[in-house]
Amino acid sequence: MKVLLFSILKFGLKVLYAPLKLFKTKNRVVYLSRQSNDKSLDMSLLERAISENNPDAQQVFRLRMIPEDISSKIKYCLAVVGDMYYLATSKVAILDTYSITVSCLKHKKDLKVIQMWHALGAIKKFGLQSIGTKEGRDEKISSAMCMHKNYDYVLAPSKASARFYMDAFGCSADKIKICSLPRVDEILKNDGVSVKFFRENPALTGKKIVLYLPTFRDRERTAVQLLKTQFLQDMEDYHLIVSTHPLFSKVKIDREFSYNGTYSTIDLMKVADVIVTDYSACAFEAALLMKPLYFFVPDYELYIKDRGVNIDLKAEMPDAVFEDAEELCKSIKSGGYDQNTLFAFKTKYIQNTNNNNTQTLAKFISMIIK
Repeated sequence: MKVLLFSILKFGLKVLYAPLKLFKTKNRVVYLSRQSNDKSLDMSLLERAISENNPDAQQVFRLRMIPEDISSKIKYCLAVVGDMYYLATSKVAILDTYSITVSCLKHKKDLKVIQMWHALGAIKKFGLQSIGTKEGRDEKISSAMCMHKNYDYVLAPSKASARFYMDAFGCSADKIKICSLPRVDEILKNDGVSVKFFRENPALTGKKIVLYLPTFRDRERTAVQLLKTQFLQDMEDYHLIVSTHPLFSKVKIDREFSYNGTYSTIDLMKVADVIVTDYSACAFEAALLMKPLYFFVPDYELYIKDRGVNIDLKAEMPDAVFEDAEELCKSIKSGGYDQNTLFAFKTKYIQNTNNNNTQTLAKFISMIIK
């Protein structure tokens, strides 16, 4: 039934799109996303750099999460028509997620579509890689939705990551552009955020900050509780901060694992002495800072079975992967850490660790516009 509905939807979109393509193409970049209703850091940095390189170019943002209630979903569907207008009249479309209007419609030849995926890498399988798995989409529905079609360029942070991206987006090697996301520049920038953090959190001065960044998954609440319990028992000189995935609201953030002030995930990584994650792509962001990085994966074998991974963490980071919270805490307290292995991990999966990623991408896009 769903496949039939998607087929009808695609036909309706094509009928609406045909006359819109008669409008003149403008020197315009349109950004599309279902990740958030606001500009991502990557989009904001890129917008500013494109304006510097090509001040005459228009930049339009079509950013909307799919709402839950029926009336909002109707408004969302009407807004899709606006998306189609901007696709029909722009030279470049930049998206950080799947877009039904990008993938299901036939576009003008002078529109170039750039997939700027919202993560800096991929430990876990995603996109087309996860089709048919327990946590992925149904194969028939994915086919009906034309998942990840019509990309002219797919940004990948390294050659090692490129093969994952080719699988996830179903694209050939000639469509891969090795280019790190603009956020890398922000991560590497020394902005003094630690001074501000401890000014607002004087009670944490002298303690070592451990930042826990779990990925979005059904068993996240269990993993968080295991780690919180162990820290309360055995880590007096440490303060654990739990920063859950923005799409996951089932984890209660207790006061003893929180902090004062408003800080982004990148800010918190700069403040932290130790960073703990699991299958999240924030591991690559953390690696850029060359701080002790650990993986807490109590469901490792089950996760591999249900979702699948691109990177064998136990092979690449053997001394930093733990399924037991107590053993993880012992390792953190020991103070010993293999920085050479972390450096190898970082350089393998993020090729450009300079602070010119935003300008590199902006110049590439400006060249397309001109």
